[in-house]
Amino acid sequence: MVVENVQSEFIEVAHRIVWCTVATVDRRGRPRSRVLHPYWEFDGDQLVGWIVTRPTPVKVAHLANSPYLSCSYWDPTHDTAIADCRAEWIDDVPTRQRVWELYREAPEPLGFDFWKVFDGGPSSEIVSLLRLTPYRLRITDVATLSGQKAPLSRP
Repeated sequence: MVVENVQSEFIEVAHRIVWCTVATVDRRGRPRSRVLHPYWEFDGDQLVGWIVTRPTPVKVAHLANSPYLSCSYWDPTHDTAIADCRAEWIDDVPTRQRVWELYREAPEPLGFDFWKVFDGGPSSEIVSLLRLTPYRLRITDVATLSGQKAPLSRP
């Protein structure tokens, strides 16, 4: 079932849960997961995710091999939100600065001040920014599992 407001519903669940498992694959097709903290924006037309992260050799190699990843949110009530995305590294410092400010201005627990961890700021070489463009979303919640409403998805 495709729901028109799936992007807004996805953001609501993802920003409530905050941390997600992000999986990439290596050149042999083997998955690797890590826990990251994306921030999602919807401008009325397009959903975009942002992840401030270290460009580790593993992440860089995996995304060079296949620029796709999956973000999976789960909480103890079994609410889930999953975004399968195309990912790209963003080197543009003004964009990186804008995203850092989005995180810093967001209320906790979503909000985070990356200046506390990366004192070189958004132009530092030890930190980078991933832009996520989802091509598939899936959301479920406890009401869905009990039959009260259908899962939200977008192919």
